[in-house]
This record gives sequence, C-alpha cells and structure tokens, in this order.
Amino acid sequence: MSVALILLLLLIDQCLKIYIKTHMYLHESIRVTDWFYIFFTENNGAAFGMQIFGKLFLTSFRIIAVAVIIWCLYKFVKTHLKTGFLVCVSLILTGALGNIIDSVFYGVFFSESTFSHIAHFLPNGGGYAPLLYGKVVDMFYFPLIETEWPTWMPFVGGQHFVFFSPIFNFADSCISVGIVALLIFYGRYVNHAFDVLKSKKS
Repeated sequence: MSVALILLLLLIDQCLKIYIKTHMYLHESIRVTDWFYIFFTENNGAAFGMQIFGKLFLTSFRIIAVAVIIWCLYKFVKTHLKTGFLVCVSLILTGALGNIIDSVFYGVFFSESTFSHIAHFLPNGGGYAPLLYGKVVDMFYFPLIETEWPTWMPFVGGQHFVFFSPIFNFADSCISVGIVALLIFYGRYVNHAFDVLKSKKS
C-alpha cells in the first residue's frame, strides 16, 4: 500500500513539475483566483524556497534523509503499524523524493528556464547544470491577503504586505500534510514508532 501511494503521488508531482517547466517562462504567472496563482519559479534551497545552505550540501542532506525515512518506513510496515501512520510517513517520504529528483536530475535533463526561454527536455547542448545541482521547480502561490501596512506602524508602515507569500510545489505539500497529520492524529503514537526502530528484530 505504501509503495503504491508513494509512486502515485510521485507521478503527480513530477508530471506537474515537468509540464510547468516545459510550458512556462520563469516567473510567468497564471491567475486561477484572486488568492491562487500558478507562478513558475525555481530554487536551490529547501522547502518553500528557503535557501540556507549550499546546493551540494542540501542535495546530499536530502538523499541521506530519504535513505533514513525509507529504512524507518520499512521497519514500520514489517511491524504492521497503523495504516494512517504509514500514510503520513509515506507522504513525507514522497515529498522528499520528489524534490530530490529535481535536485539530482533536472540540471542534466533540461535546458535552463529564463524569462524569455522555455526549457526543453534533453536539449542538444546538454542540461543547465551538472548532476546534483538541479533546481527545484515550484508553482503554487496563495496570496490569501494582499494589502499595505498602515502608515502609522513603525518600520513597516506603508509597505506592501502579502499573507502567505511562499511559493511551493506538490512535494512540499505532501511533506507538510504528512507532518501536520502525524502531529495531530498520531502524536502519542510516535513513541511506539521509536520503540519499533530501537528494536533489534528485523
């Protein structure tokens, strides 16, 4: 069940990213509603476009994290933990895998996306970056509230304000939903899961 769910969600994530990358210019925006836009951007950093460490470090960290999560999920499945708990862990793993694919392979398989050039798959001149240096494709933008700070407010008065400005992708959503659901519905179950990991039984 976990493998099927991961493959399905991973397919959705990659189809969305590949379509966006091969059909839109960088920073091109499509208005869906006043509070939802498809906005194509790319980032070198972690979830929601936050760039903190170097690219190679982040890609390597993702790969190690995914290896750990796969091992944990294997142990959880073998010990028959609750289905909902397995779904949550599978969502987190899917999100991590989805963004790893971008980071590892997109630089090799795609030409660079720019403000005037739409990327192509397997370009004649090669990709825009070496293996492990690809950029993560983001596209979901939800400016739920867009206004100006009151002029009387210190430091930010009169400045433009957007509530929930991060731009993210389907993989980020899987990670967020998995973590939130894990905390809400299985917070007390986590200790049992850790006990499973500590067990020497295969």
